Amino acid sequence: VFCSRMFDSYACWSDGQPNSTVKVPCPWYLPWYDRHSGFVLRECGPDGQWATSNSSRTWRDHSECDAENHQQEAQQEKRMVTLAYFKVMYTVGYCASLASLSLALIILLFFKLRCTRNYIHTNLFASFILRAASILTRDTLLSRNPPEFGDNRDVYEVLSNQTVSGCRVAQVLMQYCVGTNYFWLLVEGLYLHNLLVLVSFSENRYFCGYLLFGWTPVLFVVPWIIVRYLFDNTCWEINANLAHWWIIHIPIQLTIMVNFFFFIRIIHILVSKLKAHQMRYTDYKFLAKSTLTLIPLLGIHEVVFAVLTEEHTEGVLHDINLFFQLFFNSFQGLFVAILYCFVNKE
Repeated sequence: VFCSRMFDSYACWSDGQPNSTVKVPCPWYLPWYDRHSGFVLRECGPDGQWATSNSSRTWRDHSECDAENHQQEAQQEKRMVTLAYFKVMYTVGYCASLASLSLALIILLFFKLRCTRNYIHTNLFASFILRAASILTRDTLLSRNPPEFGDNRDVYEVLSNQTVSGCRVAQVLMQYCVGTNYFWLLVEGLYLHNLLVLVSFSENRYFCGYLLFGWTPVLFVVPWIIVRYLFDNTCWEINANLAHWWIIHIPIQLTIMVNFFFFIRIIHILVSKLKAHQMRYTDYKFLAKSTLTLIPLLGIHEVVFAVLTEEHTEGVLHDINLFFQLFFNSFQGLFVAILYCFVNKE
C-alpha cells in the first residue's frame, strides 16, 4: 500500500509510503513564485491515500515557497509605514511654513517697508506660500479613493472624469508653484550678488526684470503639459518617463547650480572684505551667521539633493536622503520667515 505518484496541477509527486511526508522542490514554472529553494509538502495517510482538506480538496503545505513573498510583503508594508510618517512630517512642515509665511507677508505689507530687497522678499514669501498650498491641495486630491472603471470603459470617458481632471490641474499648479519658488530663490541670489559686485548698481532699475523672471516658469511648464497630455492618459503624479520629467527638472537644477555659484561668490567677497580689515573673532562670528542665514534664503541645501538623486540611492540611504529632502523643503519657508521677518530688527 502506498500513495501513487501523480500531478495535481501544482507539482509532480513521487510515490509515498504510508504515514510519511513527501516533499518536492517549489515549482519553478509557476509565474507567481520567485522562490525556488524551498519545498512543497504532502502527507501520505496510513491507508495509502493522499491527505485532503475539507474531504475533497488536495492538501499541501507550500509555505516555504511563499516565504519570500511574505518577506517582500512585510518589507513593502514597512516601507509604506515609513512613507506615511514622512508624509505626516512634511505636511506639518508645509502647514507651519504656510502659517508663518502668511503672517510674515502681512507684516511686510502692513508696515510698508518700501525697498527693492523687501519687494523681492515679499515675492519669495508668496512663492513659498503657493508651493505649500499647492502641495497640500495635491495630497488632498490624491488621498481620495479613485473611482473604479470597468474594462470596457472608453479611455476618453475616463479622461473626462472630474477626479482625473482635478488631479491633473493640481499637478500642473504644483509644478508651476514649485518652479516659481526656485526661480525666486535664484532672484534672491542674483540680487545679493549684484549688490556686492556691481559698483553702480541701481536696485529699482532691475526689479521689473526680477519680477518677470521669477514668475515665468510657465515657459517650461507648458511644454511639460503638452507632452504629458499627448503621451500620458492618467493623472500626472507619477513620472514614469524620465524624458518628460527632465523638461521641468533641468531648469530647476540649473537654478540650484547658479545659486550655489552665487553663494560661493558672496561668501568669497565677504571673506575678502573682512580680511582687508584684519578679521577678528566678531568678524568670524558675523561670517558664520551670514553663511547660515544665506543657506535657506538661497536653497543651498538643494545642491546635496541634486547630486544624491532618488535614482542613484537605494535602501536605507534612499530613505535618509528622502527624509532630509522632504524635511528641508517643507520647513524651508518657516526658516525663511523667521530669519528674514520675525527676527529682523526692521
